[in-house]
Amino acid sequence: MTKADWKYFRTQLLAWYLPERRPMPWKEHRDAYNIWLSEIILQQTRVEQGRAYYERFAETYPTVADLAAADDDAVMKLWEGLGYYSRARNLLRAARMVVAEYGGQFPDTADKLRKLPGVGPYTAAAIASFAFGEQVAVVDGNVYRILARYAGNSTPIDSTPGKKLFAQLATDALGDVPAARFNQAIMDFGALICTPKRASCKECPLSTNCRAFNNGQVYELPVKQKTLKRRDRHFHYLVIKDDADRTIIRQRQGKDIWKDLYEFPLIETVSNEVGTQELAHHPDWPEWLPAAELEFTKRSQVYKQQLTHQTIYVSFHTFRWGLMPGSIENYLLPQNKLLDKFAFPRVITKYIEDKTLLLDLF
Repeated sequence: MTKADWKYFRTQLLAWYLPERRPMPWKEHRDAYNIWLSEIILQQTRVEQGRAYYERFAETYPTVADLAAADDDAVMKLWEGLGYYSRARNLLRAARMVVAEYGGQFPDTADKLRKLPGVGPYTAAAIASFAFGEQVAVVDGNVYRILARYAGNSTPIDSTPGKKLFAQLATDALGDVPAARFNQAIMDFGALICTPKRASCKECPLSTNCRAFNNGQVYELPVKQKTLKRRDRHFHYLVIKDDADRTIIRQRQGKDIWKDLYEFPLIETVSNEVGTQELAHHPDWPEWLPAAELEFTKRSQVYKQQLTHQTIYVSFHTFRWGLMPGSIENYLLPQNKLLDKFAFPRVITKYIEDKTLLLDLF
């Protein structure tokens, strides 16, 4: 595309942009902490869902120093339900790095910001432009889509050449207009006008020069070369309670999903078509748990949680263990009334809240 095409693009885009079209609490801030906080929360999260989390975090931890000093479990609990929990772990790591290595002040360039855990090219560009006025363009899913359609470009956006190309196209589109306003405008434009499945082309101020619109290719762009592959997993949680209203839980570790969140004792099987009684003979049945001493009470419906690359099917099997010991290595035995203090995966939280558990007898 020519320089004239990109001049038309930014002129029309900025003429369209009005901050009040898409009011959000973090737009009121120009300090790096609040901008960073909002950007991390909004990674892989819809604005409608992220807004409440941002407000709770900003209220609970009003400064980066407050967040850096926070208890890990408290932060994970506040994050509960947002998913992609590595973001919460990186949030803490980055906050502590800012305090320890930068004296509580965020780095003021995109290149320096990328050294923080969890801060990639897009997030770094957003913080640098909004908080420090650096002349750098953001490139995220919205921007890829808008630029691919406007330029009529079918280079796969998830390829190395594609990432390099679209970064350059974003810079061409930005030109010499203020990056903070341009970046906010293009993000809002992608959310309100040039949407993935229902683009408002008749209302689009760019349609005159949009090659995808003029060639009837709007929904063919952008192009991705990789096909997402998902796998199914089947979790059986053992919900074991005693007469003192204690429940056995543990903290997940390792490199699997939901690291640092809490869960009940778990047995993973190849399908959900496994009877409760059969679980006691499964090789992953806990060695410390005497099946003969358990009184089975309920089996839940099958719950489903969709992750990016996995679909998790979960059944909860509830037991009463009258002779539960005072402690179990690597497990906690909190009172039931204290379970809401722990951060669980969303599927477990939903189970705890659900009042429609199904009764299943041996």
